[in-house]
Amino acid sequence: MATFISFPTLSEMYSISSVTSDLIKRIWDHKTGNGSVFMSKYNVKYLMYFEEHPNIETAIQREKQIKNWRREWKLNLIKQQNPSLKDLWDEIT
Repeated sequence: MATFISFPTLSEMYSISSVTSDLIKRIWDHKTGNGSVFMSKYNVKYLMYFEEHPNIETAIQREKQIKNWRREWKLNLIKQQNPSLKDLWDEIT
């Protein structure tokens, strides 16, 4: 299981935190516009951060925690592991 954070661009004021059992498929869906209506509408396609979890329960718990954070806190978390703020797609494929 993975918890991940995606952004349309870093200049946008919203981000997406979610849980998936297949990170590659989920991000590919975002990139190709085949994900949810929300993802397509807002062009959310950049994987900025992800965490691996041993089970769905811990992944969901972490997702809920991150969703309640301010944008600044999310960006600080991302910058700890991804200081150049690049799309991590190439690293997971």
